Amino acid sequence: MDVAETRVMNMDNVFFAHDMAQDEFWMDAAIELMTDNVYITIDLDGFDPSICPGTGTPEPGGLMWYESLEFFRKVFEQKNVVGFDIVELCPNEIEKSSDFLAAKLYYKLLTYKFELNNSDENFEDAPATTFVPIGKNKKFNTQND
Repeated sequence: MDVAETRVMNMDNVFFAHDMAQDEFWMDAAIELMTDNVYITIDLDGFDPSICPGTGTPEPGGLMWYESLEFFRKVFEQKNVVGFDIVELCPNEIEKSSDFLAAKLYYKLLTYKFELNNSDENFEDAPATTFVPIGKNKKFNTQND
């Protein structure tokens, strides 16, 4: 962390990785500090380099995959996430796992947003669709079928 950042940051709103590792309630505490409408910026530098080495500034002791997903899911469940972005991916020719992590994280967050928002819909009232299995469409059948 840059020294200039520490001068302007509100320490009551900051959660350091070494504190989070020892506090089982950090997720709830962080969510309580959020407003009802939330915009999420995910800096990939926050992930542990063992799972995301392709960042601008890899830092040991960062977040792991499943704890991060648990946190983001809780945020989507409890807050109105109005948008999100993912920053600090530093792709390289040799290591591709960070690219996949970023893409999968993006997909997961979209899933949380739309899965949780659609969970109250009644799909019984949805219009019926016609499904024709491949090979069963009479238009393409021949006498030898």
